[in-house]
Amino acid sequence: MGLLMQVFQWERRWHLLQRCDILLKRGIKKNAAYPTKLAEVGRLVEAKDDKYETGQVFLHRIFGYRGVILFPWTARVYDRDLHNPSKINASTTATATASATPPQEQRTKDSSLRAKPTSATSSPSLQPVDVAWTGPQTSGSRTESTTSLGTAKTTTHTQVDTKEVRGKVQTFYQVLIDTRDCPHIRAQTEAVTFLGNQDSNRSLYAIPGLDYVAHEDIMPYSSTEKQPLQHELFDKFLVPAPESDPPFVGQETLKAWQEKNHPWLDMSDVHKETTENVRITVIPFYMGCRETPASSVYWWRYCIRLENLGELSVQLRERHWRIFSLSGTLETVRGRGVVGQEPILSPRLPAFQYSSHVSLQAPSGHMWGTFRLEREDGYSFDCKIPPFSLESKPDDISPPASSTPTGTGHPEDYDKKRDDTD
Repeated sequence: MGLLMQVFQWERRWHLLQRCDILLKRGIKKNAAYPTKLAEVGRLVEAKDDKYETGQVFLHRIFGYRGVILFPWTARVYDRDLHNPSKINASTTATATASATPPQEQRTKDSSLRAKPTSATSSPSLQPVDVAWTGPQTSGSRTESTTSLGTAKTTTHTQVDTKEVRGKVQTFYQVLIDTRDCPHIRAQTEAVTFLGNQDSNRSLYAIPGLDYVAHEDIMPYSSTEKQPLQHELFDKFLVPAPESDPPFVGQETLKAWQEKNHPWLDMSDVHKETTENVRITVIPFYMGCRETPASSVYWWRYCIRLENLGELSVQLRERHWRIFSLSGTLETVRGRGVVGQEPILSPRLPAFQYSSHVSLQAPSGHMWGTFRLEREDGYSFDCKIPPFSLESKPDDISPPASSTPTGTGHPEDYDKKRDDTD
């Protein structure tokens, strides 16, 4: 039997309230000038072990936004924690010992607002595959530089961990995000970018309101609204089908859009690692190549999620990246925060997600590094960013035409050289 859902906006955030029924309510903070009435959105339905269909509306388990599934992706997930399970237990014990126990009332409030993470090892969507990750290989001759807020200097190379990590196949979904929820989530809503050919120039395009969601982060529901999601592509990609389950099916424009944009939408590898109860997830994407008479520059974007699994709040203070290029260069990048922010990960708001870009003058390379985090009890530590590869693809695809749904991407000037990497 479904559970009644309504939407509630509390301190500019969406939350699930756990009571006798699970409710989502739409409202606003006290003393607001324009109060909003409660409105029923739909009913929660039972989660599936197998794949969800196109048109399924859902709530994101971590970020709480409303979304709709467009189509699935199959990715290889390299989880370094699965090869060192004692790491999480050790960090949990250390955190509990070093920290004071929060008041029972606060723990009860936080736990009622936070969905608990699902263990990757118990997910039915995971299947072992014969692939392995051995970390960046940096042997051979190379040139190395360090970038710190735009300043380059020579530094000493530090060998990274090259232990073998076996990948498991997991289902992810390409989804549309409800534009009404975009201002209230701690994730960039224009994370899908690519380079396109236009008048012989390579411009950066951004497709708004798209995300990649793991199977275990999908909380499906049935909507009571005729238009369950607000997004400019919803009506172009999906059409109502009242007799179907879910009651929306994909149109031919969705299939054509997927095929045309496949090179820069495709996800293949996901990398995870946990340090001191903070899990880092990285998903790299190839964007394209910019060619000039003098050189070729290859571009990638990478999506990073930080998630606090502990009881104490932590704040991201600094980033430290190592970027190895197949051309033989090794660059070090240091800077404050990420994307201009120093986010706080609390038990109530445990996650932050962002995207950034990197370029190499070679068709492949590797990245790895650390985030410097500060816990609320004053303890600081380096949280490992799992190493991941940067691989190029055949680059002969034109950008979406502006007269079709594939033209949703907005070109941006990207000729300015980036001084650092987020």
